[in-house]
Amino acid sequence: MFQFPQIPSWDALHPLVIHFPIALLLIAPIFVLLGALLQPAKGRPYLIAATVLLLLGTAGTFIAVETGEAAGEIAERTAGVQQVLETHESLAERTRAVFSILSIIFIALVAFPMWVKKADHRMSTTVLPLAFLVLYSAGILLLLNTAHNGGRLVHEFGVRAMVSAPAADTNAAMPAKSERELERD
Repeated sequence: MFQFPQIPSWDALHPLVIHFPIALLLIAPIFVLLGALLQPAKGRPYLIAATVLLLLGTAGTFIAVETGEAAGEIAERTAGVQQVLETHESLAERTRAVFSILSIIFIALVAFPMWVKKADHRMSTTVLPLAFLVLYSAGILLLLNTAHNGGRLVHEFGVRAMVSAPAADTNAAMPAKSERELERD
């Protein structure tokens, strides 16, 4: 009978959730660029899609930081690990704050022109999104530095998530006894 795997504990979820905000936040500027380069009417849906990606990615940073803090509490500590872990945690908190601010700025950038009925004005559909990408590039550098330090923890120091072993299936058939075990019985 098929069974789904056991859901990991909160502290073991970090490696599972961390890649989503990274991917979403790295893809969002592509949509901003498309929205800025296309004609205003055709670019607006790309700017809205970028907003959704940015919001989902930013929400993902909150989950990633929380699961990372839980995982960090049980991580094995050596001299090198401690320093990189503290740097990673500090960068992760800054990344979360920066993308929260960037999300607010971009929502205002997309929503304000629609609110004042100037949604197709070149300033709001091209110039401001391109200027936003300059700000966003600083966020991307911070995100990549945070990810790099997390990667160092795993690949350089061997820090792993503490995933508990699945509970034994009490309905599973017992392994057959070997001939030697049968002779002893």
